[in-house]
Amino acid sequence: MEYLQSTKKLFAYYRGLAEGAIAQLQPEQLFAAQNEDCNSIAAIMRHMAGNMLSRWTDFLTSDGEKPWRERDREFDVQSYAGPETVVELRKYWDSGWDCLFAALDSLTNNDLQATVYIRNEGHSVTDAIARQLAHYPYHVGQIVFAAKVLKQASWDSLSIPRNQSATYNQEKFSVERHEAHFTDSPIQIKKDQP
Repeated sequence: MEYLQSTKKLFAYYRGLAEGAIAQLQPEQLFAAQNEDCNSIAAIMRHMAGNMLSRWTDFLTSDGEKPWRERDREFDVQSYAGPETVVELRKYWDSGWDCLFAALDSLTNNDLQATVYIRNEGHSVTDAIARQLAHYPYHVGQIVFAAKVLKQASWDSLSIPRNQSATYNQEKFSVERHEAHFTDSPIQIKKDQP
């Protein structure tokens, strides 16, 4: 169960990074794209949620690419603009994460070597989880970068702020060695330091 607990913490950590970035934006900024070849944050959120719903619904018993999924539509946010749609977008985003965590919560250690399929390609459960643990952080990085570009100088760091590594390390090394998951102690840097 340690593997599954660690996995859940990692997914929650990356969700938190994305939501920390999203929370810093005005609703209309979610729909802004740098150019026609770039995805807006809303498009990335829709894609991630669509992927989660497809991959994690009936995780052990059906192919991870569901016939009802419309992957190309996930990137088309032309019909999504305006304050009401931010609520819809957030509900969809939350439904994807809820599906993921429900699937992970249902797994046992005995399930970890079972075979699941994504587009007819067999994966062990651990490989399928690892695949998504690579996929979602990739998109979270895009969300964070896009949000940072939109916020510019008013960005609140989600990790160790620039020129604060020494302060962060001092805090970490001021306690005894112990076993912990790195997500158990969020980064806390005092804002009043240079």
